[in-house]
Amino acid sequence: MKKTPTPEKQTSMSLFSEHVSKGKADFFQKYNMDFVMGRRENSVIWDIDGDHPLINLHCNGGVFNLGHRNPVIIDELITALDDIDIGNHHLMSQHRSQLAKKIADSMPGDLSISIFGVSGGEAVDLAIKTARAFTSRKEIISIAGGYHGHTGLALSTGDSEYIEPFGSRLPHFKQIPFADEDALRQVVNSDTAAVIMETIPATAGIRIPTKQYMIQVREICDQAGTLLILDEVQTGLGRTGKLWAFEHFDIIPDMVVLGKGLSGGIYPISATVLRKPLGSVFETHPFSHISTFGGSELGCRVASKVLDISTSSEFFEHVNHLSNEFSRELNTLVQKYPKYFVGVRQLGLMIGLVLKNESAGPALTKAAYDNGLLIVYANNDPSVCQFLPPLNLDIDMIPNIISKLDAALNTARKLSVLLQLKNKFKR
Repeated sequence: MKKTPTPEKQTSMSLFSEHVSKGKADFFQKYNMDFVMGRRENSVIWDIDGDHPLINLHCNGGVFNLGHRNPVIIDELITALDDIDIGNHHLMSQHRSQLAKKIADSMPGDLSISIFGVSGGEAVDLAIKTARAFTSRKEIISIAGGYHGHTGLALSTGDSEYIEPFGSRLPHFKQIPFADEDALRQVVNSDTAAVIMETIPATAGIRIPTKQYMIQVREICDQAGTLLILDEVQTGLGRTGKLWAFEHFDIIPDMVVLGKGLSGGIYPISATVLRKPLGSVFETHPFSHISTFGGSELGCRVASKVLDISTSSEFFEHVNHLSNEFSRELNTLVQKYPKYFVGVRQLGLMIGLVLKNESAGPALTKAAYDNGLLIVYANNDPSVCQFLPPLNLDIDMIPNIISKLDAALNTARKLSVLLQLKNKFKR
């Protein structure tokens, strides 16, 4: 029996519906998922009523790589507030400089210049602007099913469903299929400024490319004088078992886009990391791109602490230990539900649960919620659920997570059949 919301929760839901998003409020209430975020700690969030704890296995796409309200990150922000505020984006900054140097030290090759923003979409916009300015070309190639944000230029790299409610795709933007080397060769030409792709496309269903394909992408770009932009907003900062996911593929991009996890879940910040020659774009016109809150000094202190944590050898030992344990347990569940849970796509803790059809992902998302797990199906491939646990998850929680997931799979396979029948009769 569904619990009656407390007055506080009912007020929050009503205000959200009236003043934030009626569509979202209606959606969650329709599926009995009217969860209003309340207390949160480590890997768990609670409803504002104090019940229905959820183990967060989505982490908002990597925002909460280090868990919710990580005490080390909070202490860093509190300490920073003793002396600084967001700073002034017009002026030089000690804290911005120190963070940029730390990022440069973590990157291979001459990826040594960071331009800071607030969101991943803003950072993608800046990468595209840089590519066009540096190459004096217009065309941008992206991967169908990928996702790079909802802002101006970033929006045109995405799928039509995100664009058409607001107009049409901007000129000079093209999409090609994932992992199709021939398609890439056919479209890259002397007017192609950049190819942009997620190292592992999450919204497309955690699609993991082969090393050979990624090397070919790099070679095709080099042959045409085209820049390669890798979006590591979700895959960066240790998610795949290496600091940057592109390190698995023995390539170096021309630009890397960082976001989400750089915030520590505490203070929004993103970065567009450029190879040194690309910095010339902003030498003649240094104020041609500005971001009032990008690279806020408070955000820089937080991000610097995130990097300290995320580059330690103990951190990577833990991530890879978790990865191995989840791999073993998830594949056991595949064997238990072979007609429903058909496979696992995994690189480190970047994990996709591959299900039998497109109704299965929404069904498992709902069943997992009812069993105390927060996982989200991939919007551009609903047959896959994104499984992105915190990178500092207590390993002793794995048996409980697997038990809950087992129960959710058992429920979801039945719910999925009902959804299929419902859709069939709709047609």
